[in-house]
Amino acid sequence: MDIFAVRLRETRKEMKLTQKELAVAVNTTDDSIFSWENGRSQPSIEMIRLLCKTLEVTSDYLLGLEDETGSKTIP
Repeated sequence: MDIFAVRLRETRKEMKLTQKELAVAVNTTDDSIFSWENGRSQPSIEMIRLLCKTLEVTSDYLLGLEDETGSKTIP
């Protein structure tokens, strides 16, 4: 499973959101959230922006380009 899928799921759970609640917050379906969290598909760039705002993380973190402390990582 790719780092995006893992971090999306972990971050959503840390925020105590269900897939349905996150879907409503970013105006998509819970099926889309499920697919992203299971690595079956990937969101658009605009959707990544909305996810980051809602989950209060950076796109670099969700995409695996930085760790929890904000330090850059080498993929």
